[in-house]
Amino acid sequence: MPLVLSYAGCGTCKKALAWLKAQQRDFTLRAIVDDPPTKAELAKWISASGLPVKKWLNTSGQSYRALGKAKVDAADEATLIEWLSKDGKLVKRPVLVHAGKVLVGFKEEAWAAHFAEHG
Repeated sequence: MPLVLSYAGCGTCKKALAWLKAQQRDFTLRAIVDDPPTKAELAKWISASGLPVKKWLNTSGQSYRALGKAKVDAADEATLIEWLSKDGKLVKRPVLVHAGKVLVGFKEEAWAAHFAEHG
């Protein structure tokens, strides 16, 4: 069953969840702020997403702004993963984990293509 990491106050997450419901898809919902991804999950999921770790950052959020672009740019991958594992608001969301693939953010076309391919 698909796992969706989401934040209740996130407009993009609300769109993704509404889309999943409209598609009549069952999924497990995980509150990303209360239960952020672990370092082990991130190591696996970043690889499965095919994206560099910096693409996992929610660059429009307060957590990112609090760190500052210069500090983020200077950080190595292990440090970024550490930060992401401690602060769910720093993670770009929603995160869809399904069928060995991971999608970060919600783009309807990408999610539709994923489910068309992986059921």
